[in-house]
Amino acid sequence: MRAVYTLIFLSQFVPSLLKAQVNVAPTYSTFSHADSLRGSLSPLRSCYDVNFYHLDVKFNLQEKSISGSNLFKFTAVKALKRLQFDLYANLKIEKIIYHQHPLSFTREGNAVFVNFPAIIKQNTKDQFTVFYAGKPALAARAPRDGGLTFGTDTLGKPFVATTCEGTGASIWWPNKDHLSDEVDSMAISVSVPTGLKDVSNGRLRKVTDMKNGYTRFDWFVANPINNYNVAVNIANYVHISDACKGENGKLTLDYWVLPEHRDRAKARFGKNVKAMLASYEHWFGPYPFYKDGYKLVETPYIAMEHQSAISYGAFMKGAPNNDLDGGKNGSNWDFIIVHESAHEWFGNNITAKDLADLWIHEGFASYAESLFIESQYGKDAGITYIHNGTKGISNDKPVIAAYGVNQLGSGDMYAKGSAVLNMVRTIINDDEKWRMVLRGLNKNFYHQTVTYDQVVNYISKQSGIDFRPMFDQYLHFKNIPKLEFSSKEGQVVFRWQADAKNFAMPVRVKIHGGPYQFISPNSTFQALKITGATPQNIEVDTLNYYLGVLKN
Repeated sequence: MRAVYTLIFLSQFVPSLLKAQVNVAPTYSTFSHADSLRGSLSPLRSCYDVNFYHLDVKFNLQEKSISGSNLFKFTAVKALKRLQFDLYANLKIEKIIYHQHPLSFTREGNAVFVNFPAIIKQNTKDQFTVFYAGKPALAARAPRDGGLTFGTDTLGKPFVATTCEGTGASIWWPNKDHLSDEVDSMAISVSVPTGLKDVSNGRLRKVTDMKNGYTRFDWFVANPINNYNVAVNIANYVHISDACKGENGKLTLDYWVLPEHRDRAKARFGKNVKAMLASYEHWFGPYPFYKDGYKLVETPYIAMEHQSAISYGAFMKGAPNNDLDGGKNGSNWDFIIVHESAHEWFGNNITAKDLADLWIHEGFASYAESLFIESQYGKDAGITYIHNGTKGISNDKPVIAAYGVNQLGSGDMYAKGSAVLNMVRTIINDDEKWRMVLRGLNKNFYHQTVTYDQVVNYISKQSGIDFRPMFDQYLHFKNIPKLEFSSKEGQVVFRWQADAKNFAMPVRVKIHGGPYQFISPNSTFQALKITGATPQNIEVDTLNYYLGVLKN
């Protein structure tokens, strides 16, 4: 997911990248060739599947530069003699080596086209290595901006980190920069000035003194990982080790923080992480990355969901107080831990194939917050939390942007996505069945990239309810549906006013003082069969539903 943005601080932290085009009736009618090169799964990208990366990179902190290599191990999906990978144009490719010989290549902006000496046959496994160097873009406002943050801690020691969601991982390392292709595993080797530590994804396998003023940290990611989750974090870290018993056995918990924050981290992380994991394993199934463990890593920016190495910046100067009200008697919980950890299931385990569908990451992760609150303070508190979040929805653009051009949809993907999922739960009207749907998503699409159709169709099939028109209305159109009540020939009639084809969402209504009951509106007027009802005394369940109500 993108960086965590609490609904309370939404206006302050919504990323500037959320300037999306609309999937239906686009805000912009044209896109650049560069947009297509970056966002589309073109023949020169779809012809190969990357199986493994070994990123080996050295950080020169004084010059704010990097140098190193990345090994691509791939399978030819089709016979190929040419392919595309990606690296931002400000970084120089020194050479590309294939079977000990250099390859010719051309560049078009941030896209790199490699030419092989002979056709690589379909299903052949092969590899090449890209050597590169330069000064990557600096992230002025990480994580809103992609790039590197070269900062210092409170003691003046280096504090460096990477962020690249949306802008793309190729802003700092060469890769096939498309969400649809995740490597099966990855090695990450990072050389930093001796005296500092690097913390990256997965597990630390080796630390080597390079005898040249640098120390190399070798990490290995045993699970599939998407490109933007690959992270480098450099600082004078101390390590706190813990563990818990989860659904799949022992899960290691590792925390890497600045020395001055060790005690605060022990107290805060110990309180929040195990409660969060218990809640999410109940709702979503086992933590998806037992082989790589769970880590929180202190960073010089607020937060990011880097897989098995979640960025945590709440201790930094000027950070908002992330011990937020859980909705009951002032009880507190840590928003960064709760939101960013939810992405281990939705965003990292299940990853959208196209950036336009980032609601799959953010809508589910925002909804997960309410489930955590429910596990701690009761269902009413969780639903109230979702309802309060809808007050920040702008309905300015559709949540889903244009596909194939690396575009983000509206920032409403957080709160509106959460509200939609709560409406699905309300309509299913069986909490255990809903829990099985959520767990089933994570099991059925375990370590996979997914599309809008796959997610929506799975929920519809498992629930036995066609939710497609409902998802279409709330995600493909900017307007919310309006439930209209009117008097006609002495009786109350009702219907939906909506944009999506065949929109017909069941909704709960009651007359004042009576019990809620479901009605099933569609686009044509129907008679309301509730004794004593008038357009004025009908009450719609606007706590569980995010909609407009018209009374004539």
